[in-house]
Amino acid sequence: MNSVKLSICMATFKRGEFIAETLDSILAQMAPGVELIVVDGASPDNTPEVMAAYVARHPEIRYIREATNSGVDQDYDKAVGYATGEYCWLMTDDDLLCPGAISRLLSELDGGNDLVIVNQEIRNVDFSMLLAGSRFALSADRQYAAGDRDAMFAETAQGLSFIGCVVIRRSVWMARDRASFYGSLFIHVGVIFQHPPLERVKFIATPMIVIRFGNAMWTARSFEIWMFMWPQLLWAFGNFSAGAKALASAPEPWRNMKQLLLYRAYGGYSMAEYRRFLAPRVRGPYHLLCIAIAICPAALVNILASLYIVLCKRSARMEMYNLATSPHAGWISRFAARRLVV
Repeated sequence: MNSVKLSICMATFKRGEFIAETLDSILAQMAPGVELIVVDGASPDNTPEVMAAYVARHPEIRYIREATNSGVDQDYDKAVGYATGEYCWLMTDDDLLCPGAISRLLSELDGGNDLVIVNQEIRNVDFSMLLAGSRFALSADRQYAAGDRDAMFAETAQGLSFIGCVVIRRSVWMARDRASFYGSLFIHVGVIFQHPPLERVKFIATPMIVIRFGNAMWTARSFEIWMFMWPQLLWAFGNFSAGAKALASAPEPWRNMKQLLLYRAYGGYSMAEYRRFLAPRVRGPYHLLCIAIAICPAALVNILASLYIVLCKRSARMEMYNLATSPHAGWISRFAARRLVV
């Protein structure tokens, strides 16, 4: 019988500034039958020095530094490959575990589930502001069987864009296609939603992770990722209904004018994005509208978007935070964010 029940599998790259705080939140909860795997994708910063200090004090950490960077998908795949646990928790390298998260999770791992999805709360970069108390709309634990695949997709796919919520049986991961999803940035989504559907999936509504929102390595590519890569991945799965997929993401969210305006206000959409992504796809009047949004002064759009949220959508705290931290933010956006978020 495997003595390791849970492998916490972390892929990291250039997180020397943040990884210590993450490790502290994990190590404070380590229990018998739990190991921690850290795969470093050849970080050029001080990550090796930080990890060396932790490995010297904590033999339960297995640190593997790769000679070259293979990308986030392959590094997580390697971490699971190095693991010896029955289950693997795909942990992020800059977020925090909530107190008691490991013990609660261990109590759920004897139910025969192929996948356990854990909830998260979302805070700003220094964790001082609560932006969302739950990443998922579900307010109670859920159990899904293979026949519930549409419901499971509709209710969890959007939240599963965050890899840290995934706890998967290692044998399931290793038996499924992973290489096809290298470069997608969401290898875990490919593993989870490919055919055949997973037999047993548990969702835990209690938040177990605190997300450090706004600190993603891919922020500069956010328009490409969320307007194209993410919806294309979700809509490529043929074993789910169009209705279920539509609840997780529109097939072409870039066709929504509000989305383009928000990205312009954030600083993620300009003529560069128009030329690269939209010019080959749009025709007619919408083509002119896309250009107009791309050249509209971003600071003005940022102000208008902030006022819209304050007046009409006060629950959109993450959007307001993005507006206030945009390079185009002015005092109006920052003042609005303080009123809504603090």
